[in-house]
Amino acid sequence: MEISPDTERQSPADSVAGLLAAAAIFTSLIGLAYRPVRIVPFAVVVALVAAGMSSRHTRLAQAAVAISGACFVGGLILAVITSNPLF
Repeated sequence: MEISPDTERQSPADSVAGLLAAAAIFTSLIGLAYRPVRIVPFAVVVALVAAGMSSRHTRLAQAAVAISGACFVGGLILAVITSNPLF
């Protein structure tokens, strides 16, 4: 019985990269509502690390980078409009 390319086993780095990308998305969305300058830059760094770690989860990592960047800008805009602290 042959193994098709779609059913290949994931390496541990692929699993960690997927987990990091998902965590970066979650953290970015939390930072959107609560102090974006403290939280979201770390989420961007985690998303970039996830993007560099794996070739299997590239779309998830790209989405994490894009969502993190959008949440940073959106969080700053919301904080300024509502007169909430940035830090």
